[in-house]
Amino acid sequence: MTAPTALRGAVGTAHARVEGRDKVTGAARYAAEIPFAELAHGWLVLSTAARGRIRSVEAGPVLDMPGVLTVLHHGTAPRVDSEYIGMLGVPPDPSVALFQNDRVPHAGWPVALVVAETSEQAREAAEALVVHYEEEPHDIGFDAGRTDAYPVDGHMPAVTEKGDLAARLAESAVVVDAEYTTPEEHHNPMEPHAATARWDGGRLDVVDSNQGSTWVADELCKLFSLDPASVRVRSEHVGGGFGSKGVRAHQVAAVMAATLLQRPVRVVLTRRQMFSLAGYRSPTIQRVRLGADPDGRLRALEHESLSLTSTVYEFVEPSAGVARAMYDADAHRTANQVVRLDVPTPTWMRAPGEAPGSFALESALDELAEKCRIDPIALRVRNEPGTGPVSGLPFSSRNLVACFEEGARRFGWADRDPRPGLRRDGRWLLGTGTAAASFPAGAGPSTAALTAEADGSFTVRIAASDIGTGARTALTLIAADALETAPERVRVRIGDSDFGPAMIAGGSMGTRSWAWAITVAAGELRERLAAGNGIPPEGVTVRSDTTAAIGALAQKERHSFGAQFAEVAVDAGTGEVRVRRMLGIFAAGRIVNPLTARGQLVGGMTWGISMALHEEAVRDRVSGGHVGADLAGYHVASHADVPHIEADWIDDPDPDDPVGIKGIGEIGIVGAAAAIANAVRHATGVRHRSLPIRPDRVLAAGTGAQDA
Repeated sequence: MTAPTALRGAVGTAHARVEGRDKVTGAARYAAEIPFAELAHGWLVLSTAARGRIRSVEAGPVLDMPGVLTVLHHGTAPRVDSEYIGMLGVPPDPSVALFQNDRVPHAGWPVALVVAETSEQAREAAEALVVHYEEEPHDIGFDAGRTDAYPVDGHMPAVTEKGDLAARLAESAVVVDAEYTTPEEHHNPMEPHAATARWDGGRLDVVDSNQGSTWVADELCKLFSLDPASVRVRSEHVGGGFGSKGVRAHQVAAVMAATLLQRPVRVVLTRRQMFSLAGYRSPTIQRVRLGADPDGRLRALEHESLSLTSTVYEFVEPSAGVARAMYDADAHRTANQVVRLDVPTPTWMRAPGEAPGSFALESALDELAEKCRIDPIALRVRNEPGTGPVSGLPFSSRNLVACFEEGARRFGWADRDPRPGLRRDGRWLLGTGTAAASFPAGAGPSTAALTAEADGSFTVRIAASDIGTGARTALTLIAADALETAPERVRVRIGDSDFGPAMIAGGSMGTRSWAWAITVAAGELRERLAAGNGIPPEGVTVRSDTTAAIGALAQKERHSFGAQFAEVAVDAGTGEVRVRRMLGIFAAGRIVNPLTARGQLVGGMTWGISMALHEEAVRDRVSGGHVGADLAGYHVASHADVPHIEADWIDDPDPDDPVGIKGIGEIGIVGAAAAIANAVRHATGVRHRSLPIRPDRVLAAGTGAQDA
């Protein structure tokens, strides 16, 4: 491994975003804002049938409408190759192989693209396009009684087992056996998905909003059987991603139309279309069984999770995976299963698996603490593992207990009366709750190029993606320290596939992966400059590739950890739940920029409030589509729902990383919903095992403090 570079102090100090002025003045252009000469506009038409075949597409009348240039559908679109393995090691979702046959696997499936001179003309024509279907019976029923569920590995093994679970449960003095459910959730970023494709001198140029320009370029090369050198994807500014901005229908549609028309074509998804085309978090049904001694020490732990996927692609929400890193037991079993339904394919959504999985596991731990009459924090500390509970590998570092200790001190946990339903503020019942959080800390191979310019400044080129996290600023600070210069002398250019392969912005691995590549390149550049040969007018450039270094890392359990605390007020008369305050203390590696890091953590905790109390997408069983597929019908936490939230961290540098980074993008949401649910239980005496905790559910359950 490359030895840590001598640092000069930019890392760890608060810096405003280097592109902040451009964003607030409008100088920063997003994917749908960049002008092109002769730009045409495409508008996708989505299926209203939930399952069946397309009988006919009446394109003739639409082609006669003003400004309409073409209509693409399964009878007119170019053929693509979908039989390949993508950059992330998985085959593509067939929904990106647009218009290849007449099958309709779910409501909201793309069936046509109307291209016109203006966006307004394209929309009007798309809404006028008549498509006839041969409909078939569809199935969107998701429940625990499904007999057709089966295990799916995903990015982790579907099932892990050790010990005799049945025997250890039978021997346990205290047992928790409960089912927890989470609904379908959507991660609609503020900036809609948008792409513009054009051919420029025989080269495909795509301006996009994505989480990895080299990822999208690689997939487009394979879909359209193109030479990798002939495809460039640019994504300089991205208004949010959260796992949804990978390869989607709009990029493919834009490339198809640009190829046929030989002019630039832009396709932007509407908010309603994003509910069908941008992926979502699958609902989950989770069963947790815990067996423990009277003192709360776990003897048995089982965590099973059921999620759904489409009939055309396997995607699993690995909610049971969180238990594999959190708590040990003599017998340990986890399983992730899916059921195929006539619905769009889910995808990664902030803290995939861990967010819904922590709700179930951390709620069950709270139930066990009540049964054992042990403080919830003491129970978790008692079951701290020395090594990975399933893997047996050592932890790179595990400072969860320190997070709980600091959080308990700052939150005033020692003054908490564990009995439910005792604290009141007028009509409000008050309660407090806590939960643990974890998320894997990984790194992916990346390349970076650093140039020492003749004027004494430095330019970094890396195909990173700043999806609103402040990554561009963090990389500026890292490069400045690695080069032993001031941040003002460093320019970081990102979001261009021409810069070479780099890890995507996902899995809390982006900044860590890119920083590693930049640090390695900076070390070599400093050696070159130390030779004293001067800097020519074109500058001195070095390039790094961390594939070998990351591949040589010793196997360890690498995670960020955290402790979440929440206080809620519950109106027993109306069922309203209000979060009054939250505190999160995290052990998430070295914090590069405290200003943007705190924003990430507070943002994740805010999303936890939304997850606990508001978010829930509902499908109509008759149509197979959503009820209220917009941000009016799909409720999220607003300003009035968000109280004072504090996020802080303890010193926790990763010893195996050149900068000490772990990752903070997802850890903030993990455990937040469980902490709120546990606080509602403390306030009311009633356990809510289904999210969101809506007022009607609170009213239906009542308060049961006298029975607790």
